[in-house]
Amino acid sequence: MSDCSADEDPRAALAGAKLLLGITGSIAAVKAPGILTSLLRGGAQVEVTLTRGATRFVTATGLAALAGRPVRRFWEEGASPHLELAKWADLVLVAPASADFMGKAASGLGDELLGSILLATRSPVLFFPAMETLIYQHRLVQDNVRRLRETGYRVFEPARGRLASGEEGLGRLPEPGEITAIAGEVLARRRDLAGVGVLVGAGPTREHLDPVRFISSPATGKMGYALAAAAAGRGAKVVLVSGPTLLEPPKGVEVRRVTSAVQMRQAMGAAWPEARVVLMAAAVADFRPAQVAGHKIKKKDAALTVSLLPNPDILAELAGTDRSARVVVGFAAETGPAEAEARRKLREKGLDLVVANDVTEPGAGFEVDTNRVSIISVDRREDLPMLPKAEVAELVLDRVVALLRAK
Repeated sequence: MSDCSADEDPRAALAGAKLLLGITGSIAAVKAPGILTSLLRGGAQVEVTLTRGATRFVTATGLAALAGRPVRRFWEEGASPHLELAKWADLVLVAPASADFMGKAASGLGDELLGSILLATRSPVLFFPAMETLIYQHRLVQDNVRRLRETGYRVFEPARGRLASGEEGLGRLPEPGEITAIAGEVLARRRDLAGVGVLVGAGPTREHLDPVRFISSPATGKMGYALAAAAAGRGAKVVLVSGPTLLEPPKGVEVRRVTSAVQMRQAMGAAWPEARVVLMAAAVADFRPAQVAGHKIKKKDAALTVSLLPNPDILAELAGTDRSARVVVGFAAETGPAEAEARRKLREKGLDLVVANDVTEPGAGFEVDTNRVSIISVDRREDLPMLPKAEVAELVLDRVVALLRAK
């Protein structure tokens, strides 16, 4: 669980909040009454919906008695309540989230009320998976986890402990108090960037030699897209300047697509005046070819050397302009200890923070959904554990919010 940046106790944010608790077909659904009770004790208004699979483990009658209102089920109501609940909820919790339901949600299926609500809501959605270790670690389940995160949902790692099979491992549903605390944190964060202009650079750039060949990097844009999604979830007005990626645009984010470093410079420069926060997570190529062929270079015509020109340092140019009320964050992806390079960037470019990582560490480089970073400022270094990139994004924004308040 991450630290909350809000001034109030995270649980205090539950008071009066409208929460939808979706319960799916995992044996961990037997914990659902405890989760519901914990949320209600925090002062939240809670609507409950069950999937068909969940009814094997918990009853609608008992949950309705705890909630003080009927459990909502798609197939028992004359009208479809999915739009009503999607607009009503400040936060949606799927706890427990079964492998079956996560697969449906990742595919955009709405054959049950909960799935239809997810398609219609624009509020934050939190998934708490619960299943056997071997199932959770299966490639197809992990692919669904990745797709849910790319959509902008928060999927939390399950806890370790004794599972329904009797084995010890990863797959337990967190305790009700922890789920309640996480919900409080998300709600406390939700509007702390309301109306703030946030500019995010993400993905690689491509510097073409000819129409079919280019200089680039393995960057996928996942970290930048996670930052954009997290900022939008907190109410920011987000402009995402993205190099070529295969990622779906986060909800509520304006995407401006570019290819080269020069194009990224132009796009970020145009968005800069409206931005109070700049998060430069893009992997901009340092060099570009001096000459670009108009047609594919044939092997027999290819030169053995290529002349290169330095690309503009986009972040240094932006940070060097008037930025008294802005927070500017750089990223340092290194192949080894990253602090020295991060501090150089911090000093020479006049940045507020640098997020540094070693891309050679398993799970912390390109093309993965996790990262282990250090958040470095002039007087502090904070080392984070290996976390999903969505959670890294939230923690970076917590620090950004604190800096904005100080300015």
